[in-house]
Amino acid sequence: MKKQTDHTPWCRDHKGTVYTFEEYFDFMKDFHGYPAPGLIIGGRMVDIALERFPKGTLFDAISETSYCLPDAIQMLTLCTTGNAWLNVVDLGRFALTLYDKHDGTGIRVFLDPGKMKPWQEIMNWFYKLKPKPEQDNQLLREQIKAAGSDIFSVREVQVAPRYLEKRSKGKTTDCPQCGEAFPSNHGTICRGCQGDAPYS
Repeated sequence: MKKQTDHTPWCRDHKGTVYTFEEYFDFMKDFHGYPAPGLIIGGRMVDIALERFPKGTLFDAISETSYCLPDAIQMLTLCTTGNAWLNVVDLGRFALTLYDKHDGTGIRVFLDPGKMKPWQEIMNWFYKLKPKPEQDNQLLREQIKAAGSDIFSVREVQVAPRYLEKRSKGKTTDCPQCGEAFPSNHGTICRGCQGDAPYS
């Protein structure tokens, strides 16, 4: 296990910009609003995947949770929910994959339960063994920093063909019910009028 120092690189972005733990900590606060433990860990996970990818590879990303990891991916890669290069497939697992856009070969990095066991405060946070107010945030950050890459496992994966298909909204039409424009492949009326709108 390599001890993390104040000057040890914690993660890098797709351009090769390297962040120390403290620099990434500040970056997180600016982007996410709070230096969440999952986002600290997520930065390291993205870095692990990036360093295993050949330079110049065009890649997409999958996050297997909707919490924290999508932000780490968006902060450190060109993959965002807005450009549809980031797929959030909420399986409830703390895992991410970067994969080649063309052939679907990828690197999956996940927080490994067996490897977390020596790090009690990480276990307390991840498994919610203590209520949040009773967790020691300072100790948690120190353990995340000290653990470095030791709490993850990495697998080569092949992404399912449906994630390689070019996504298109198709033609746009006006909803006969509300009058707003929507993709015609959603049906005869927009999804909002079909009952999927998030409003009462």
